[in-house]
Amino acid sequence: MAVLKGKTALITGGSSGIGRATALLFARAGAAVAVVDLDEFHGEQVVQEIVDAGGKATYVLCDVSQADSCRRAVRFTAEELGGLDILFNNAGIIRRATVLDTTEEEWDQVMAVNVKSIFAFSKYAIPIMARAGGGVIINTASGWGLVGGRRAVSYCASKGAVVVMTKAMALDHGEQNIRVNCVCPGDTDTPMLRNEARQLGVAEERFLAEAAARPLQRIGRPEDVAQAALYLASDASSFVTGTSLVVDGGGLAG
Repeated sequence: MAVLKGKTALITGGSSGIGRATALLFARAGAAVAVVDLDEFHGEQVVQEIVDAGGKATYVLCDVSQADSCRRAVRFTAEELGGLDILFNNAGIIRRATVLDTTEEEWDQVMAVNVKSIFAFSKYAIPIMARAGGGVIINTASGWGLVGGRRAVSYCASKGAVVVMTKAMALDHGEQNIRVNCVCPGDTDTPMLRNEARQLGVAEERFLAEAAARPLQRIGRPEDVAQAALYLASDASSFVTGTSLVVDGGGLAG
């Protein structure tokens, strides 16, 4: 299982949902993990869980919408954990609204968290990886980065940007032995998904039941996406770069 032994991973949005599940899985796979998040309480909980299980981890307070905060987080991780081999740009937010109902401030915030953070973390992480001989970047996009969705225009725009950013970065940095891929989850049982129900004014039970209407007849678990991220982070995917791995129970299959 120690497929990431000796590696250091930085995971944004690491205090809950997909980020938390991935931090725990990467640690079990042997990686030292930096849990990067604004939520200090739950971030420290994840770190403690990793340490209690015999792993190595540190919490990094970071506002991913601010480039300088991202720069400090990358620098701290590299200094504290001795390098940076894997960057999982996972932090994200959603605003369920049409163009007409989205404010300029909301649009800017979604873009800052979902897109600008990937730019900033990658900008500061890539030189460290290149000096070490290579690395892996994984970005969290979405099924709605590949097709459109109703009442989520800023989110769809941001995740579409992530998909194409991933391809562009893979082209730019392959010669440095840096692989860049993204995961495209479908509806996954995270705090963000449940927050969508509240934004739309729909009962959680009904919202989750409707989200499960896909070939595998369930919504995703954070661990489902974490396993996909582990594949992309490991040498099992050593010839995979520039791709979008859909993890959605068949939701986009037809």
